[in-house]
Amino acid sequence: MLSRIALAVALALTFAFAAAADVAVPQLTGRVIDQTGSLSGSDIATLTQKLRDFETRKGSQIAVLIVPTTQPETIEQFSIRVADAWKIGRKKVDDGAILIVAKNDRHLRIEVGYGLEGALTDVTSRRIIDEIITPKFRTGDFGGGISDGVDRMIRVIDGEPLPVPSPSVNFGNLDDLGPLFIVTLFASIGVGGFFRAMLGRLAGSLVTGGIIAALAWFILGSFALAMALGVVGFIIGFIADLFSAMAPSTRSSRGGSWSSGSAGGGWSSGSSSSDSGSFSGGGGSFGGGGASGSW
Repeated sequence: MLSRIALAVALALTFAFAAAADVAVPQLTGRVIDQTGSLSGSDIATLTQKLRDFETRKGSQIAVLIVPTTQPETIEQFSIRVADAWKIGRKKVDDGAILIVAKNDRHLRIEVGYGLEGALTDVTSRRIIDEIITPKFRTGDFGGGISDGVDRMIRVIDGEPLPVPSPSVNFGNLDDLGPLFIVTLFASIGVGGFFRAMLGRLAGSLVTGGIIAALAWFILGSFALAMALGVVGFIIGFIADLFSAMAPSTRSSRGGSWSSGSAGGGWSSGSSSSDSGSFSGGGGSFGGGGASGSW
């Protein structure tokens, strides 16, 4: 009898703890995450583009999260967990901000990184919530409230002197990558042919890849992308000469081998593999600055 009572108590406690479990922090999959369906697809697309353009211009990151509830936590407790997990803003600049809305709780908060606390102060954040966002929330206009609130946050942050963002390539935009691959292709085959003729296929391809990497690093300022393009340039030049050596020497068969080597299937497959929705925090830190409100 005692064992049955103990088992019943244990099950009851298990269900109680499960019911009181903290809301999981969503994975950071984009600049705008709506788990409530409050924003339309066009709202999310417009807001995402606005935040992407702001980050490109200013360097600072802003993210928006809408969840049904933060219970049993307060929105302040949940927000700091989100900030610690997402790390919005640049590392050591700490210029990130997150607008978090708990729709069913009718609470919201602007969480501010260390580097923005001088501009996006607690008082300013509270005014944005009270004067810009919540009046529209009360009428059911969540898209308008969030958009206007983000606009005001951007204007405030624009007044804060921050380090200039380092040049980078947006991997989420295939239009940016296409021209780079085309230039790499022609440089590997055309210019690389000169070095391969002088130094041999292996050494010439290595020199060509190194030159492409150095130029890409100088122009783009991205070491990772420069190394990737250098490797691609080396592989293209090495394989192109290999195919040329294996092919018959007639003009028509040589034309066939080049057509095969440059077939669009391989290139389109490589470029389409990039994740157009990729977004990650830059390593920014938060200390609880910001403000909360309700409607």
